[in-house]
Amino acid sequence: MAPVSALAKYKLVFLGDQSVGKTSIITRFMYDKFDNTYQATIGIDFLSKTMYLEDRTIRLQLWDTAGQERFRSLIPSYIRDSSVAVIVFDVASRQSFLNTSKWIEEVRTERGSDVIIVLVGNKTDLVEKRQVSIEEGEAKARDLNVMFIETSAKAGFNIKGSLHVWDIKEKEGNLMDGLPIFQSAFS
Repeated sequence: MAPVSALAKYKLVFLGDQSVGKTSIITRFMYDKFDNTYQATIGIDFLSKTMYLEDRTIRLQLWDTAGQERFRSLIPSYIRDSSVAVIVFDVASRQSFLNTSKWIEEVRTERGSDVIIVLVGNKTDLVEKRQVSIEEGEAKARDLNVMFIETSAKAGFNIKGSLHVWDIKEKEGNLMDGLPIFQSAFS
């Protein structure tokens, strides 16, 4: 009888200013839905999804953090054991983009280089209100040595494919190649 292997678990923590769309990205990923009604996350929210990939089954733990300053002191404890930090900004808000540097710094303070950091420019559907170009996002990601992608939770753009380019580190330090997380979520 073959031994049963443990289900690999990966913690993804979503960080960023208030109203940048962290919850909307997670909701689109989990349920393929978008809610036009804004409700601020209070403290932290947690969702889990089991993914059945070609050669393995994994469990994603998605941690949705509040962007308000009053909840900032809670954030480090959720970053500590994360595999991936998803730093979200609103492309129609230059300030949320500028603030991503401090979110990335906070992740590095807690995790060093032992975490994958992805900078996500959300709300690309707001074309007329855009304040941050894709080139600026790419340049910042290059400068800070993080990955970059743009999405629209509202339109469903790049939600399915946004994580397929990320390699998630296993606790032993091995790299899983090309983990197609979001891409396979709706297959």
